[in-house]
Amino acid sequence: MDEKRKTLRDIPAIRWLSLSIVAFSMMAAYFMTDVMSPLKPMLERELLWDSMDYGFFSSAYGWFNVFLLMLLFGGIILDRFGIRLTGKMATGMMVIGALIKYWAVSNVFDETQILGFKPSVFYAAVGYAIFGVGAEVAGITVTKTIVKWFKGKELALAMGLQLALARVGTILALAVSVPVAEYFSSVSISVLLGTVLVSIGFIAYFIYSYYDKRLDKQLDDNLSFEDEIFRWDDVKAIVSNRGFWLITFLCLLFYSSIFPFLKYASDLMVNKFGVDEDLAGIISGLLPFGTMILTPIFGNLYDRKGRGTDIMLAGAGIVLTVHALLAVPFLNSWWLAVFLMILLGIGFSMLPSALWPAVAVIVPEKQLGTAYGLIFYIQNIGLMTVPYLIGWILEHYCVEYTSGGLKLYNYTLPMILFSVLSIGALLTALLLKKENKIKNYGLELPNLKK
Repeated sequence: MDEKRKTLRDIPAIRWLSLSIVAFSMMAAYFMTDVMSPLKPMLERELLWDSMDYGFFSSAYGWFNVFLLMLLFGGIILDRFGIRLTGKMATGMMVIGALIKYWAVSNVFDETQILGFKPSVFYAAVGYAIFGVGAEVAGITVTKTIVKWFKGKELALAMGLQLALARVGTILALAVSVPVAEYFSSVSISVLLGTVLVSIGFIAYFIYSYYDKRLDKQLDDNLSFEDEIFRWDDVKAIVSNRGFWLITFLCLLFYSSIFPFLKYASDLMVNKFGVDEDLAGIISGLLPFGTMILTPIFGNLYDRKGRGTDIMLAGAGIVLTVHALLAVPFLNSWWLAVFLMILLGIGFSMLPSALWPAVAVIVPEKQLGTAYGLIFYIQNIGLMTVPYLIGWILEHYCVEYTSGGLKLYNYTLPMILFSVLSIGALLTALLLKKENKIKNYGLELPNLKK
């Protein structure tokens, strides 16, 4: 490449710096997403929530994304108006939602219910729903940002590292939420910590915008996806692509078996494996900890060696194995829980490391915002319905009481549901591998262009 055509994305230090800035915003988003997951027992004691309340709150993440089609609009806005505007809007919504969520769990309300739920539950859910729009649109934006800077370079590795840093946010949320809340004797302090982090992430996106604007100026004379005009016919091209739909449904089934599981993983450790509340979040954190280490490794493998569909199949198979073993009632040793969470982290690191770069292989660059928006929209249907369904199942069919009257839950039925979702993911990955052979998408080829 001659010096005249060299741009910022051809300078490794600037390329990776840009990635680190936007990846921090997503790390903060994931922290805030999971900050209340280990606090379910404390919420029941402190705010008198039950499993239905918690399931209602957890499902709120996808309300506006699904019913108001916010992710579809977010993807189209991203393709039409670019990364900078969309990223600032998305991270700003994360801050607004986080503030409402913090206000809801830090105030005392009267006993008047709203839509059949306690005021703290309802308002926290509304804040979580607003935050969910911002977090998911930010995820779309960051994904397209990575493609912009790394297409033809270390694309899968870059996406893997971004996911790894996001998992750091989840690990921190699972590990520190309970100790922080117990130290200050309030669940609201942990939520406040998450609010501060997403506020810093909002500022970080303004810093990234400086580099993005400079890159766009350098690309003015070259053909790039930012210069190509989005047209409504592009939507038709996306939805007529069978490979795109297979990736979309694989994403729906796989993530519906993972993220809702994380919402209940700490409670599972307490109820099935007899782990103390202080340690339950740490054991649950082994799942994202494994992905933090291994996702970049598998991404680098995909960049250099290819075999994308095989990596997806292996990941889906491992996740199915773990969920099936967790569903067996008599397998309740704490050391087995640790082993299975580590194994689940391996499976969780494999499939996404190949899935997200595969979208950029199948879909043209100018359509990526809309494509990722549609994928995230379908994914949010699962993220909205599965947590509520799990909470409903627990409260209606899985309640057990000890002699002291303490409410405990049997997690066999929820784990069977997660296993069924995993079976669907495995079968969809097999169909994608078959479709790749027929259409020759190139999912088995390396991403790096020599």
